[in-house]
Amino acid sequence: MDLSLIAVVALSTLAAGGTAYALFYPLLSGQTRAEKRRKEFAAPVSARIVDREAQARQKRGQIVQSLKEIENREKTRHKLTLEARLLQGGLSWSRRKFYVVSAIMSLVTGVLLLIVTANLVFFGLGLFIGGFGVPRWYVSRARTRRLKKFGNDFPDAIDVIVRGIKSGLPLNDCLRIVANEATDPVGTEFRLIIESQALGLPLTEAAAKLFERTPCAEANFFGIVLAIQQKTGGNLSETLGNLSRVIRERRKMRDKIQAVSMEAKASAWIIGSLPVVVTLLVYLSTPKYIELLWLTQAGKVGLVISGFWMLIGVLVMRKMINFDI
Repeated sequence: MDLSLIAVVALSTLAAGGTAYALFYPLLSGQTRAEKRRKEFAAPVSARIVDREAQARQKRGQIVQSLKEIENREKTRHKLTLEARLLQGGLSWSRRKFYVVSAIMSLVTGVLLLIVTANLVFFGLGLFIGGFGVPRWYVSRARTRRLKKFGNDFPDAIDVIVRGIKSGLPLNDCLRIVANEATDPVGTEFRLIIESQALGLPLTEAAAKLFERTPCAEANFFGIVLAIQQKTGGNLSETLGNLSRVIRERRKMRDKIQAVSMEAKASAWIIGSLPVVVTLLVYLSTPKYIELLWLTQAGKVGLVISGFWMLIGVLVMRKMINFDI
């Protein structure tokens, strides 16, 4: 082979290697990153502020995305079943026991109204009220009481978690302390979170199950805080402390609104009960005078129309004096 050709190939290879080394060495050695960091530190304060604002916007975007995911999950939640209502009310009833209690209440209410009125219409009305009204009202009442007690005790449980985290305890140990020391329903719900984790469920999903068992804003906030903290990081003790303060402020606002609206509620009760009370007093004093309402055709029509408008008025007043916070 010609020596001149070998020399040309060798020089070409050497030139290509030198060019590649000159182009890629700064990237491989980290000089580019170092130069970029030096420029950032040497840049004006306004430019660094812009960079921090961009990072903050990116973090806020991640938080908004997490909130949207949680909101979409809540929208797709199926309708509450009877077992879910019993669970939220803290009742250990089965579906069969609920139906048995409903049947007994229906029979007892119907027989009592039949004995009092000696009328089969009232007997059927008693069967309906006792079977479909009273048991469901009791479950709804128990559910409301339990959720209210949970909302009142939940900030104290969060404060225990915050103090435990600040003292160096892991989050799971803080949850276990609340589960062992808090009263029902807070202690029971946190015990279920610990048991769910023992079965392999992640903490965020176990906290989301808390909202299914206690569908109140406080439990939902707690699940959202844990989900966001897991994705974006941050000071968990400070975040939970802020959550506890927000929950307490919400409770103060709710109590304040309830106190302010108590006069309106009393007026609504008086206005709503006034026709019934007047009808009863007139019937006791002069029954022949008011019996025309249910003995004549015109009286029956007027009674139905009056009852319909009275129901609309009661519903409107109820809407005006109830506030959601």
